[in-house]
Amino acid sequence: MTGKAKPKKHTAKEIAAKADAATTNRGGGKAGLVDRTGLEKGGHAKFECPHCKVTAPGMKSMQIHHEARHPKIPFEEEKVINLHAVLAPVVATKPKPGIRGSLKK
Repeated sequence: MTGKAKPKKHTAKEIAAKADAATTNRGGGKAGLVDRTGLEKGGHAKFECPHCKVTAPGMKSMQIHHEARHPKIPFEEEKVINLHAVLAPVVATKPKPGIRGSLKK
């Protein structure tokens, strides 16, 4: 028997949240490697503030951040660090096992 105010079944909201969590790429693991390195789509953290090291996806967002957080310093677009140009993508590959699943040769 269940107590008062305890639902016996899952709610539609809970089921939808579980389905969303299971099917949406959150950027981790192998699926998010391309996004983190910024090879194809550009990734999320493209620009870095030279003063406080906060990242932003675009130059307009970085300009808004700069005007809000550093109002006394003039915004200079050439001083903003482009992380995709600076950081080289790190791609590590594991050796594939042989026919019988062994790494020995």
